[in-house]
Amino acid sequence: MSARLVMHVDLDAFYAAVEQRDRPEWRGLPLVVGAEPGKRGVVATCSYEARAFGVHSAMPMAEAVRRLPPETVYVRPAMEHYMRVSRQILTVLDGISPVVEKVSIDEAFVDISGLERLMGPPEVIGRTVKARIREAVGLRASVGIGPNRLIAKLASDAQKPDGLTVVAADQVGSFLDPMPLGVLRGVGAKTAPKLARLGLQTVGDVRRLPLEELRRHLGARAGTQVHLQARGIADDHVDPRRTRKSISKETTFAADVTHGWVLEDSLRWAAQEVGYWARHEGRKGRVVTLKIRFRPFETHTRSQTLKAPTASDVEIFDAAWTLFRFEPWAGRPVRLIGLGISGWDGADAGRQLDLFETAAPEPPRERERLDTTLDAIRDKFGAGRIQRGLPRRSPS
Repeated sequence: MSARLVMHVDLDAFYAAVEQRDRPEWRGLPLVVGAEPGKRGVVATCSYEARAFGVHSAMPMAEAVRRLPPETVYVRPAMEHYMRVSRQILTVLDGISPVVEKVSIDEAFVDISGLERLMGPPEVIGRTVKARIREAVGLRASVGIGPNRLIAKLASDAQKPDGLTVVAADQVGSFLDPMPLGVLRGVGAKTAPKLARLGLQTVGDVRRLPLEELRRHLGARAGTQVHLQARGIADDHVDPRRTRKSISKETTFAADVTHGWVLEDSLRWAAQEVGYWARHEGRKGRVVTLKIRFRPFETHTRSQTLKAPTASDVEIFDAAWTLFRFEPWAGRPVRLIGLGISGWDGADAGRQLDLFETAAPEPPRERERLDTTLDAIRDKFGAGRIQRGLPRRSPS
């Protein structure tokens, strides 16, 4: 392996796995964590037994219920409980290496460079991590190990669930070559069609194309990025202090949607998820981005910079809905819709409420108090137990 050795640890179907661990009678059954059947909402995650029926995260619950058999178990999320389990897993990883970067509640990067002398080869380190997680919390993890973050992440995805894939530095080319272009971070809605027109379908196809050719078709910046990604050249730095550049949520519909109220509900759900996680991480952002996709892969993004940083569900949704309404998309069948927040601003991130304030508070302050109350209810009882009552902007 190269001097740098990065491990990516990803808990398989985390929320669902915790529920099946805690309730042995649910093991082996399709299990969905999310909104209650019969009510408007989406799937947060689901077990692999449910995924066999084509169910996936962010799918509308009504669609999931139509696909799943009668014995399916439906569970409300218990975020506080999941976070406790996540902290236990981080403790396990901290016992492996002093350099651990939490990416989300169910995944992390770990710098294991030099640990071969203490623990053995990468395969042994990976098996040790999986065994310790299983012993500590009774859950399966997929582990990928490689010379950088990109390869480690793709390796952890390669043999899910409960997988272990190690990619040595001299194996990167053969590992990447058969993969579809979509695995490269530099390939998106704009670049994918251009590469397809060149007859390129796999990472290996791109890797064999000269850099000058890529830059001519994609531009200097994008062409260089795709060139490097196709060769497995990526960031190998694991930083426990690294912060996410953005927080986003999106919904991919099983069938294209034209009804405005469905799109509005999806954006409202996404805004609540994004706002919750932004507040949970103590962040506020100035930039709200709307993402929308039509068939076959026509994807658009629009962004709005707010006057002040926010983590408010209402303000995030309002900005995204405004972006949606003022684009000429009305009536077009939508395949995917979502939103995100970025442009973190910590200027007033720790600002405390004035306990001696007697005048009527400004609406933003009221929103912050309501957000705090709703977050506390969600942490205790799970997402969807209580939501804001907001007037609908689209006709039913």
